Amino acid sequence: MMRSRMWQVALAGVGAVILLAVAAIAATAIGSSRFRDAFGDSAAEVLSNSLPVPGVVTEADLADLPQPVQRYLRYTGVVGLQRTSTVRLKQTGALRQTQEDSWKDIEAVEYFSVDPAAFVWMGEMAAGPFSIVAARDSYVEGRGHMLIKMLGIRTIGDVRGDEMDYSSLVRYLNEMMWFPTAFLEDNIRWEAIDHSAARVTITNGDLSASAVMRFDEEGALTTFTGERYHEVGGEYVKDTWETPMTRYGEFNGLRLPVEGEAVWRMSSGDFSYIRLEITALEYNVTGVYS
Repeated sequence: MMRSRMWQVALAGVGAVILLAVAAIAATAIGSSRFRDAFGDSAAEVLSNSLPVPGVVTEADLADLPQPVQRYLRYTGVVGLQRTSTVRLKQTGALRQTQEDSWKDIEAVEYFSVDPAAFVWMGEMAAGPFSIVAARDSYVEGRGHMLIKMLGIRTIGDVRGDEMDYSSLVRYLNEMMWFPTAFLEDNIRWEAIDHSAARVTITNGDLSASAVMRFDEEGALTTFTGERYHEVGGEYVKDTWETPMTRYGEFNGLRLPVEGEAVWRMSSGDFSYIRLEITALEYNVTGVYS
């Protein structure tokens, strides 16, 4: 009788553990679904609020630009193509938070509007045998916002403010390399540096951000160097941020960077924290990925 009672207690304990595990999995699934749904709603809004950017790029559009920029835009193949209004793309890659961390695989999707300048990005990665970390980064209506959740439920990062606004605008300027007709819009200003480099400045409302873009002899963009804020020891610090390109490919008739990384150039040393590859890219879209 005692042994039977012990088995009943043990089985009840196992049942409770199973119920807790099922509840945790269900909560994770619901949280992740809500996170993705909220991102999808934001992406749809960015696309629907985008204004058409009419016209086809001509040689005359390039005439007044610095020579390395002309070389770059001809290399991409923008001449003769329709200007871009919206973009959607997919990425794969790897991410780490510190120099000591191991690289973790990441899958991401991103949407852009050219007028007004805006983007929304979502990446997901495994952070353990069962844990999933999802991050949503955005620049909408002149405001930057980074939201990071564990299991779609627990918030582990929620960053807004002036530093985020500026850093997000720099990111947008950087990622225009994937829709280079936008470098010809009225909110962009170019300054020549030398045969292989030019400074580019974007203005959105009352906020401006600049960076240096370097090109090889053919015209391919090799590096983008600007300044952004990031958290160091609990404080936001502005450091040099660089995105070297490692491979070019072709999407929609354009030659574009399809592999690269992002590196913080700090006084304490360089820190490469993300490596990405573009796996799909479309222009002038009206809907989000299903």
